[in-house]
Amino acid sequence: MRAKLATTALLASLALGGVALAPAAHASPSPFPASAAQVAPAAAPAFSAAGSWQLYQSNGVTDTLNVTQDSAGKLYGSAVAGSTVGTIATGSAVDGTSIAFTIAWSNGTSGRYIGNLGSDRRLTGYTYDLTNPSSQANWNTSRTF
Repeated sequence: MRAKLATTALLASLALGGVALAPAAHASPSPFPASAAQVAPAAAPAFSAAGSWQLYQSNGVTDTLNVTQDSAGKLYGSAVAGSTVGTIATGSAVDGTSIAFTIAWSNGTSGRYIGNLGSDRRLTGYTYDLTNPSSQANWNTSRTF
């Protein structure tokens, strides 16, 4: 009988405005991270950058890239510009119609490349040297994706 009274009191409290469930004004935020449903997912890759292709820079440099892309859009691979070779660094990816990657070059520099897939299905963007950010260039591809 005592349990039935306690249950009835709880239900009455909930019916009268949910006071029993309201957090205290001084309550600390939840220590639990947001659920997957609450976190905005990254856009699925709208294209594959996999394969061998050339990137033409406005400063006259042409990079040849050999790229592998996984199903999540992460990029892996190598690059060559003249006699300088490079590796596509971790964290490089295709996200929707955007592409961003960093190439760690054998001469000690690292280039950050950021671009987008255009309506003509070609990539265009800009690049800068991470060790000397004032060294910048625009780039594009002739290959369609």
